[in-house]
Amino acid sequence: MTLQISWALLLPALIPVAAMLLVLVVDAVVPRASLAAPVIGALGLLGGAVAAVPGLDAGDPRLTLCTPAPDGRCMWDGSPLASTLQIAALLATLGVLALMSWRKAGVVDVVMLLASASGAVAVVAATDLGTWLIALELATLPVIALVAWRDRRAAAHGALTLLTTSLVSFGLLVLGAALWVTATGDPTLTGPSLATAWAVPEQRVLASLATVVLIAGLAFKISAVPFHAWTPTTLTSGPLPISALLASASKIAAVGALLVVLAPYESVLDLSPGPHTVVAALVIVTVASMLTGTVMALRQTEVVRLLAWSTIAQAGWVLLPLTALSVAGRQAAAIYVLVYAVASLVAFAAVRAIHGQHVEDGRELTAYKGLLRRDPIAGGTLAVALLVLAGLPPGIIGLVAKVMTIRPVVDAGLWPVAVVAVVAAVLGIAVYVRWFAVMFGDPDASAPKRPGRRRASVAVAVAGTAVLVVTSVLPQVLLGLVS
Repeated sequence: MTLQISWALLLPALIPVAAMLLVLVVDAVVPRASLAAPVIGALGLLGGAVAAVPGLDAGDPRLTLCTPAPDGRCMWDGSPLASTLQIAALLATLGVLALMSWRKAGVVDVVMLLASASGAVAVVAATDLGTWLIALELATLPVIALVAWRDRRAAAHGALTLLTTSLVSFGLLVLGAALWVTATGDPTLTGPSLATAWAVPEQRVLASLATVVLIAGLAFKISAVPFHAWTPTTLTSGPLPISALLASASKIAAVGALLVVLAPYESVLDLSPGPHTVVAALVIVTVASMLTGTVMALRQTEVVRLLAWSTIAQAGWVLLPLTALSVAGRQAAAIYVLVYAVASLVAFAAVRAIHGQHVEDGRELTAYKGLLRRDPIAGGTLAVALLVLAGLPPGIIGLVAKVMTIRPVVDAGLWPVAVVAVVAAVLGIAVYVRWFAVMFGDPDASAPKRPGRRRASVAVAVAGTAVLVVTSVLPQVLLGLVS
């Protein structure tokens, strides 16, 4: 059996891999070229993003790795939605590389970032379970190494926590994949195979169980309750750039993987009986994440821990439209995770710009008193990120994203879930406004002084803020990318 391959569709994943190999070769030949690794890594990430651009405006299906007809299956889907997520993951990783600073990002750092980026690119497009599983772990395991790649006991503890949960997650994912193949007889995540299995009661139950198990496995990676325990520990103990990676590119990869799992359910949504078990599982995780994450974030006074609990709350918002199991729901989830990823990257970059290399020190909210007066650039970018996360003007794109996540839920008749989302949105405003209000006070004499060598962090914060401002003024730009 031969595969029909379109190499152009695979380039977004292959270019970072090629850059990773080139970094290793250059380091072996010229070990003293310290700037070679980050430069090659940046070019690889940019090249992968450019290669994914043609998929943004593709009218026809962009499929590759296809087996011959009549029973052919395609194992790679370069749709506009997948291409958008690929570009976002690659650019977010580029921002994290910049946060590491060009002079301090070593060969190991760059190689791990490139490996994780290639996995993130692959998992959002892969539709066969083998590639999907491998790509998902490739997007995860290098990040664990990066968390531990620091001579701090707390960082090692955070990495061990993440590794343990990742192993449990992988076990659930493998079990879910096995159940899916047993139920459908198909190793690909496609609608026709699910629709065929849905007609047989025993296979329907098994397919629903497979999906619930896969959702549980991915909930670990999305930081959804009750699979969230690793998030505050890992994000607060690891290097801040890697915490930014976990909150941006890694979340995009995990959400993209979940979209691949739920896409087949469009073919059985109108059948009787419907996929009620899958909807119930999504609703439970969604409501628990939004409420738990928001309430716990309200109690935090340390800013990175606050952002960690915010990640858990935002995971609920990403999952919210997916409860509808519709195309509109998947598009809304993709838009929300993109907005959240950019806002989180800006917030982490601003925190790093404020504190410098020793970002573990003085991260209490009180250290941000009067920030808008003593550091207008870092304070201004952080303020925009917080307003977007809260969904308040002028962060209009945050409000647009929240409205878009609620609309598919209302259309599906899940009114109680929509009401809970509105309550969570109101509570969430207090989380970010509390931090925002502190920055308007009078500067404190004990506040941290403006650090040196912060140009990269400021550049990332400013670039991300520009994206948030443009999409707030022209939200249709973002909406058109995933449709």
